[in-house]
Amino acid sequence: MSHDDASSGKRELAVPDLSLVVLIGTTGSGKSSFAARHFRPTEVLSSDACRGLVADDTNDQSASGDAFDVLHYIAGKRLAAGRLTVVDATNVQSEARKQLIDLARAHDVLPVAIVLDVPPDVCAARNAARPDRAGMGAHVIPRHQRELRRSLRSLEREGFRKVHHLRGEAEVEAAEIVYEKRYNDLRHLTGPFDIVGDIHGCRAELVTLLGRLGYAVAFDDEGRAVDAVHPEGRTAVFVGDLVDRGPDSPGVLRLVMGMVGAGHAVCVPGNHENKLGRYLAGRKVTVSHGLQETVDQLAAETPEFVAEVRRFITDLVSHYLLDGGNLVVCHAGLPEKYHGRTSGRVRSFALYGDTTGETDEYGLPVRYPWAEEYRGRALVVYGHTPTPTASFVNNTVCLDTGCVFGGRMTALRYPERELVDVPAEQVWYEPVRPLITDAPGAREGRPLALTDVAGRRIVETAQHGRVAVREENAAAALEVMSRFALDPRLLAYLPPTMAPVATSRRGGYLEHPEEAFAGYLAEGVREVVCEEKHMGSRAVVLLGRDGPALDKRFGAVPPGGGAIWTRTGRSFLDGDELTAAVLDRLRAAAVAAGLFDELDSDWLLLDAELMPWSLKALGLLRRQYAAVGAAAGAALPAALAALAQARARDAGPELAELAERQQLRHADAAAFTEAYRRYCWPVDGLEGIKLAPFQLLAAEGQNLAVRPHDQHLGWIDRLVAADPSGLLRGTGRLLVDTGDERSTAAAIQWWEELTGSGGEGMVVKPLAALVRPEGGRLVQPGVKVRGREYLRIIYGPDYTLPANLDRLRSRSLGHKRSLALREYALGLEALDRLAAGEPLWRVHEAVFAVLALESEPVDPRL
Repeated sequence: MSHDDASSGKRELAVPDLSLVVLIGTTGSGKSSFAARHFRPTEVLSSDACRGLVADDTNDQSASGDAFDVLHYIAGKRLAAGRLTVVDATNVQSEARKQLIDLARAHDVLPVAIVLDVPPDVCAARNAARPDRAGMGAHVIPRHQRELRRSLRSLEREGFRKVHHLRGEAEVEAAEIVYEKRYNDLRHLTGPFDIVGDIHGCRAELVTLLGRLGYAVAFDDEGRAVDAVHPEGRTAVFVGDLVDRGPDSPGVLRLVMGMVGAGHAVCVPGNHENKLGRYLAGRKVTVSHGLQETVDQLAAETPEFVAEVRRFITDLVSHYLLDGGNLVVCHAGLPEKYHGRTSGRVRSFALYGDTTGETDEYGLPVRYPWAEEYRGRALVVYGHTPTPTASFVNNTVCLDTGCVFGGRMTALRYPERELVDVPAEQVWYEPVRPLITDAPGAREGRPLALTDVAGRRIVETAQHGRVAVREENAAAALEVMSRFALDPRLLAYLPPTMAPVATSRRGGYLEHPEEAFAGYLAEGVREVVCEEKHMGSRAVVLLGRDGPALDKRFGAVPPGGGAIWTRTGRSFLDGDELTAAVLDRLRAAAVAAGLFDELDSDWLLLDAELMPWSLKALGLLRRQYAAVGAAAGAALPAALAALAQARARDAGPELAELAERQQLRHADAAAFTEAYRRYCWPVDGLEGIKLAPFQLLAAEGQNLAVRPHDQHLGWIDRLVAADPSGLLRGTGRLLVDTGDERSTAAAIQWWEELTGSGGEGMVVKPLAALVRPEGGRLVQPGVKVRGREYLRIIYGPDYTLPANLDRLRSRSLGHKRSLALREYALGLEALDRLAAGEPLWRVHEAVFAVLALESEPVDPRL
C-alpha cells in the first residue's frame, strides 16, 4: 500500500499524478493540516469550506447537503480538466465514499484513499482546542471511530485503487506524497516515430515495411527477425493486432517483443492480443476470427516463448500519450476526453472502439464514427477497422489498410505526417466483408460542425495570444459564411483589415507617409518596403497545379482547379468559366516561373488585388458615388449660373464670397467624380480584368506569409514576367530606411507622384514581414497611406476644406489598429495550422474568427 524509508523515517505514499485523493478520518484527525502540508491549496476541496460558501458557517451541519453538492460539482470540473483533486472531509461513511468513487469513475481517474487513523483522545484534545468545535457533542468522535473501523477492510473492495493507512500521529507526520506517472504517460518521448498499422501475423510484410522506413532488421542464428534499429534513432510504435489470421504470428511477436525489449519500439494492445492473452491465461474464449491460426502456430514454439508472449501481452497498456501529449496511439481510436485516463471504460474503447448497436449486412457491428466528431489537439493514430487507404480525418488517421486481406501494410512517419506502405504478398485470410470505403480514414466525414464556430470563442494564436470572438459577431459571420461563402474546405485564409497611417497634421492632408515612417522608427523598425496600392478589391487565390492536387490536400475539386474569393469568403467572379479562365492564365505563369517546383508544392495560396474596382463594387459606385457626382453635376452649375446673374446686378462682397464657395464645391465635386472614375473601366469577359498578386501566402507544408517582403516581390516579378497574356500586373515598390531622411524623402516624393497621377497610394510594411520584438507586442504588419484624391471618394467631395479636415483629424484609430493586429494574428494562425496539416476545423476556427471580427463596429472609412 505504501513504502517505508527506514533510513529517513519517512513513509512514501504513492499517488497517481491524475487521481481523486479521498482523505478519511474522524473529526480532529488532522486531515486539513495534512492536506495543507502535502497538496497545493487549489487542489484541496474542503467540506467545511463548502459549508461556509453556502451557509456562512463552516460548522452548520444543516447545510451539508448543499455543501457536498458544491464540492462534488467543483471536483467534477477539476477532474474533467485533468487536475489532481483532494477531498478533505471525514468520509468515514461508505455512502459518502461511494459518491466520490462514482465521480472518479465518471471521469476515468483512479480514486486513492489516505486514512488518518489517529487515537480518539488525540482527536478530542484537538477539537477542544478549537473554538469553532466547542459545541460538538461527545458522541461524535466515538461514532466516527466505529464507522472508520468498519470501513478499513472494505476500502479496496469499494473501488479505491490505492489505500494508504496511516496509524497514529507518528506515521501521519512521517508521510510523504510521491507522485506516480500514469502507465500511459510517455509524453517525455518526443520521437521521431514510425507508427505501424495492424499486422495480423504478416511477418514478411512487416520486415519489408521496416526496411522501407530505414530500419536495419537483426536476425538470430536460426534466421528469425528479432530486432530492428533505425540509424537515426527513430522509434517504432505498433498500434496492436499483431496476431491472428496471418501466416506467422509468432514471428511478428518475436520481432516486436525484441524491439520493445531493446527500447527500439513501443506497442499498444489490439483486441486480438487481448483475446490471445485471455486464452493463454486459461480463460474461456471463443476460438474464432483467426485466433485458431495463432494457437496452432504457437503450438510449434517452446513453452518459454509462449510464457514470454503471455507476459508481454499482460503488460501492454491500452494507449500512450507521446510527444508532450501531441500524439496519442491506440488500437481502435480514442476521443479526447479519454486521453491519458485510466479505467476499464477507456481500455475497452481503446481496444474495441464503440458501436452504434446495429449490425451490417455481414452481421458485423457498425462502428460509431467518433473520428468525424473529434476536435482534439492531439493527433490520434489507430487501426482496427480495415480501410482501402489511410487518410486524415479531423486530426486522426486509421492505419489498418487490410494487409492480411490482401491490402497493404501502412506506417505513419511522425512528425512528418508521411504515409509509407507496402503491398501484401498475397491474400492470407478472406475477409467476412470487403474492405469498406466508408470507414474513418477513407471518407471526408463531416469537416465542420456548428459547435466549431458558434457562440463566444477564444482562439489561441502563436503571435498575439488569445483572441476573443463575441457571440453576436460569431452569429453574424455564420450568417455570411453559411449563405454566401465558398466550400469551407477551400477557405484556408481570409485577409485581415489594414490600419491606416496615423493622422497627419500637415496642412491639406489627412494621411501622409511621414507618419508611417516615424511610427515604424519608434517601434525599432528601420527597414520598410513601400508598395503601390492597386486600384482594385482584395482577392485571395487558391491555385492548384491540377484538380487532383487540390482534392488530395483540401478534399475538394473546385471548377477550374482553384478558387478566387473576397474578404468575406465569397466567390469573386460571376460564373465558374470566368474564374477558370483567370486561373488558367495564372497557372500557366506559375508553371513557367517554376514556382510549383521551387516551393515543392502542387498548390499555391496568393494574396492579390483584382481590378477594376468596379468589377466588384459596381453597385456601390452606382448607388453612392455616381449619385453624388450626378447630383453635384446637375445642381452646382445651375447654382453658379444663378449667382453669376445675381452678381451682375449686385457686386457686393457677400455674393462674391458665396460664389467663391460654390465654385470650390463645384471643383471638389468634379475632382470627386474624376477620382472614382479612375477605378472603373469596361470589362468584357477576361478583357479588362487585371490581377495584381503581391504576396505568396502558403504552399504545401509552408506558411510563406512570414517570409520577408522582398522575397515575395521577387516571386511576383517572376510570375508577372512569365505571363504573356497581360492579365497579371506587377507591384511597384521602394525600400526605405526609416532613420534616413534622404531615404524617407525619396519615398514621400514617390508617393506624391503615385497619387498625383491618380493612384490610390501605398502600403508601408516592415521588410521582415513578421515583427515582434523579444517580449514585446506584435508590430502592425502594414499601414495604408492613401492619397488626397482617393480620400475624396471616402470622405466626400469637400473633405479637404480646412474645417472638415480639422474635424476628421479627431478620428479614433485605436480600435481599427487593434482589429488589424488581431485579424493579422488569426490569419497567420490559420496558415500555421494549414502548414502543419491540422484538420479543417482547426484552420477554419481562425479563418472564421477573422470574418467574425469584421462585424465589430468600426468606422468603415478608416
